[in-house]
Amino acid sequence: MTMIQPIILCGGSGTRLWPLSRKSLPKQFVPLINGKSLLQITFERISKLTKGQPVWTVANDEHRFLVCDAADAAGVSIKCILEPIGRNTAAAMAAAALNFSSDELLLFLPADHYIPDVDLFIQTVESGLAPSVEGALVTFGISPSRPHTGYGYIQVDDTEDDVKPVSRFVEKPDQTTALSYFSSGNFFWNAGIFLVKAGVLIDGLSKHASDILIASQRAVEKQNVNGDFIHLDKQSFSNCRAQSIDYAVLEKHSNVKMIPFRGVWSDVGSWNAVAELTETDANNNRVVGNGRTYNATSTYINAPHRPVIALGTEELFIVDTKDAVLVAANSHAEQVKDIVAELEQQKVVQATEHRHATRPWGEYDAIDEGHRFKVKRITVKPGASLSLQLHHHRAEHWIVVKGTAKVTCEDKTFLLSENQSTYIPIRSKHRLENPGAIPLEMIEVQSGSYLGEDDIERFDDQYGRISKSKH
Repeated sequence: MTMIQPIILCGGSGTRLWPLSRKSLPKQFVPLINGKSLLQITFERISKLTKGQPVWTVANDEHRFLVCDAADAAGVSIKCILEPIGRNTAAAMAAAALNFSSDELLLFLPADHYIPDVDLFIQTVESGLAPSVEGALVTFGISPSRPHTGYGYIQVDDTEDDVKPVSRFVEKPDQTTALSYFSSGNFFWNAGIFLVKAGVLIDGLSKHASDILIASQRAVEKQNVNGDFIHLDKQSFSNCRAQSIDYAVLEKHSNVKMIPFRGVWSDVGSWNAVAELTETDANNNRVVGNGRTYNATSTYINAPHRPVIALGTEELFIVDTKDAVLVAANSHAEQVKDIVAELEQQKVVQATEHRHATRPWGEYDAIDEGHRFKVKRITVKPGASLSLQLHHHRAEHWIVVKGTAKVTCEDKTFLLSENQSTYIPIRSKHRLENPGAIPLEMIEVQSGSYLGEDDIERFDDQYGRISKSKH
């Protein structure tokens, strides 16, 4: 059988799932389903196709270590194409296709979809082998379960064959139009999953979006390969026009086929969609975490950290995080992204950043902050180390809570164990390492005139971050 190479597209900010999903931690990386992220679940789903070979991904450079964490959790190896800036799916798919020979069969799929029936999904994908090998651009449509207005649609010719010629792609319809699509039987939801030869995709881009292809070619020609990471050239890729593959190629291409997927599918695109993945109680309430409902109906609570009580509520969803809370009517789920955009314009930090952040060496939680001080709880993975760095505007006090810390401060290197502490003066070169076999947990108290994450100068870093950066 012809080998299929999956390529997972990891872009997207997931602002509809704020405050859990933010630009610093988009929804595909958030543990939404049984403690697993959607990206981890996607890795697990397509592992049957790879037969032990690396799974390719396209992701934003800022999220590269989040991709690695999800791959490790799923037990798969990866090759990751890194975009210096998001340019939508046409450029992402072009950059990926240009890294393969023209006869390679590529399966492009989003990182943030939920498809529980893995065997049916694999079977459906494999049914697209023949038409894609023959030169068709194959897409997979979802059999609609209701007249949904939040999805784009694919209209196909009315044939009994499961490989159906595509007539047109349609944008998100109004309710009346969606009802007519649902009743007709030859409209399917557009899932954004494609099976195509690399050469066929490149030819399609050449005919219909040559500027995107040319910019992507320049970015690939100058790309830098560093282990499992492939860094696209920043200037070339930044000059690329941002457009979806649907607009750039599919709507204009002459040989597009669609195969229906008849299993359960969700793009997890709103809090209502997330709620549908949770079991209901007798009053149609759905609760994740520490939520409690009393005399409530049709209320969804996501409360991973602390008790959240809903009393006498109806048709609401409540999402609680450590630094922001969302309470909204179910009917307004699609408007969350608009609120986030407004918060971002107002420079509300919580619109884009979590107080909790993942780093390649571990994670931190900014547990308190005030005038000229910030307190973090830091966890460092066994064997991991932070970069050799200094801060120009702040000093730091470190207190070890659990494990052992190896500390470098200027010309001194020493160990700290539980309940011991040290002081890192302003402008002192320093490094924190975990030499032990268990996670290192410590409290860091910062003090100074400026406490931003970008006040950092790196001198040595095992993660390739030798620059002034907040990463």
